[in-house]
Amino acid sequence: MRIAVLVTAVLAVLLWAAARFLEPGPPRRIVLASGAESGIYHGYALRYKEVLGRQGVAVDVRMSAGAVDNLRLLLDPKSDVDVAFMQGGIATFPEADTLVMLASLYYEPVWILYRDAATLTRLNELHGKRIAVGTGGSGTRALAVQLFAANGLTSPGGEGRDNTDIVALGGSDALHALKAGAIDAALFVGGADTPVIQQGLRDPAIKLMSLVHADAYPRRFPFLTKLTLPLGTVDLAVNVPGQDVEMIGTKAMLVARHRLHPAIVDLLVDAAREIHGHQGYFEAAGEFPGTTQVDIPVSPYADQHKRFGPGFLHRHLPFWLATLVERAIIVIVPLIVILVPLTNFLPQFMRWRVRSRIYRWYGTLAVLERDVATRHEAFPVDRWVRDLDRIEQAVARIRTPASFASEAYTLREHIGLVRGAILAKAGESLRAVQVDEARPEVTGS
Repeated sequence: MRIAVLVTAVLAVLLWAAARFLEPGPPRRIVLASGAESGIYHGYALRYKEVLGRQGVAVDVRMSAGAVDNLRLLLDPKSDVDVAFMQGGIATFPEADTLVMLASLYYEPVWILYRDAATLTRLNELHGKRIAVGTGGSGTRALAVQLFAANGLTSPGGEGRDNTDIVALGGSDALHALKAGAIDAALFVGGADTPVIQQGLRDPAIKLMSLVHADAYPRRFPFLTKLTLPLGTVDLAVNVPGQDVEMIGTKAMLVARHRLHPAIVDLLVDAAREIHGHQGYFEAAGEFPGTTQVDIPVSPYADQHKRFGPGFLHRHLPFWLATLVERAIIVIVPLIVILVPLTNFLPQFMRWRVRSRIYRWYGTLAVLERDVATRHEAFPVDRWVRDLDRIEQAVARIRTPASFASEAYTLREHIGLVRGAILAKAGESLRAVQVDEARPEVTGS
């Protein structure tokens, strides 16, 4: 009974430890911060919602002002946002050390659209002009601050030379202002499929700046890449663009808090492969999703999944079933490792336990037997008998399985031998007393 209680207790402790210290199961709902409703981030977010929904994971899409706002939401401990779209170059450290990049998704070129009779090839040629750089919270505005500072232009919200006017406009509002002549140039950061960019490229009154210093920017800003938009790529029929355009761009990223469950990370990387793995204007087929660091550290789970793909269970079982089996294996294997040796040890322990209850009285009996054997006078027979009775009664109360009956029987026989020795000593003591009592009578005669 005690052995059964012990085994049950060990199993209970192991199961508790597994539930307490093993990583919990993946959540069934996550929150994904996208961007403006009309932006490409939001469109992609809806596709992620669809793909993860097929695996039983609900995605709540949270619209935001853009990449900078998404960064703020991820860093806010009170925000329930788990994952967000971001672009390289807007995170600052060590504030962003708690974030990880799950994958880079596609190139986000910097589109510099302008109205001017002359052809412009350098950002600093926009001195003294009205330039739209996106609204607060947008990734475009955050990147424009760095590019303008490097070119000696006015930073948004600051004082600059040549009366450069920075305008807080973005998206379709910026494009409409550019078409109407209310501004001279507008910066957009985003994929080539973004509707606003497509409209701007097809407007004959608007030019796309080809940067003569395109090779220099990645040396100054490691998160930037030189990109080339070849002649006619956007529209071969009307020849858009009308020449090869040298550009710079960053990368769109899927960024999460570092504690996001690894199983959800795997799902998101698989979804990114399905959504972004095709060829684009700047991307080769299969180039994305990528796990080469842009600026935010790469999740080790995402990198491992990108390199080795899904495990055996996830290739052959539905997501939730595979996850359940994985967790069961994590719990069961350690139990087997512990229980198999324990099962082999239990019979030995039981033998030791039963024999220890018998053999412990052998020691007490041996001490008594030695005392009986070595005394030659003044025999404490009454004490010997009391000690022997105590031993005999204790042995009688020992419950022994049938397989150990011989050990118990041998102990009882030994008790009988010691009792015989005590009785013999008692007889000697009695005869000595009788001799002592007879001696005075002989002397008196």
